[in-house]
Amino acid sequence: MGYYYHLAPQLPHLIYGQEVPMSSEQFVALANYVMSDEDAALLVHCNLNPAPVPATSSGFINFWIEYERTMRLQLAKGRSQKLKRSGDSFGEIPEYPIDAAAVAKAALALDSAFEAEILLDKARWDAIDSYVGLDLFSENAMYAYLIKILLLERRAAFETEKGFTEYKALYTAILGEAK
Repeated sequence: MGYYYHLAPQLPHLIYGQEVPMSSEQFVALANYVMSDEDAALLVHCNLNPAPVPATSSGFINFWIEYERTMRLQLAKGRSQKLKRSGDSFGEIPEYPIDAAAVAKAALALDSAFEAEILLDKARWDAIDSYVGLDLFSENAMYAYLIKILLLERRAAFETEKGFTEYKALYTAILGEAK
C-alpha cells in the first residue's frame, strides 16, 4: 500500500461533466512512473467494464468490480423483463451494493437512453467518491482518479444529436417490425 504525496497534489481536481484535463493514457503513464510496481499493476482493473477477478489487494478495486457487476447484471435483468424474454438466465444476481441495484432500476425507468446513461455515470462517480473517502494520497485514490477520467472520456464521447437520430431510426424500425 502506497501513499502518493507527490502525485496527488499535481493532479487537477475532477468534477463530473467537466472537460477531461488529461487522457487516461497520460494518467496511466504518469502513475506507472510514480506508483510502486505492485500498485501500478492493479491499474488494469480500473476500467468501465471490469472483468470479475479474484479479490485483489485493493479494497477499492474489489468494490468497483462488484459495484459495476451488480449494476450491469441488474440492468440486463431489467431489460430482459421489459422485453418479456423468457429463458434469459443471469444466474444469481447480486443485490449488493444496494445502491448499484437501485440506480439500475432508476435508469430502466427513464424513457431517454441518453438520460439513463448520464444517470448511471453520475451514480458511478458518486459511488467512487463515497467509497474512496478522504484519503486523497492513497493508491485507492489514484485508482478512483483513473476511473473518473474514464467516465469523463466516456461522457465527452457522447454525441447527443447523432445518438438521438440513430435511436429514433432504430426505434421506428423496431416498431415497424412489430406490426
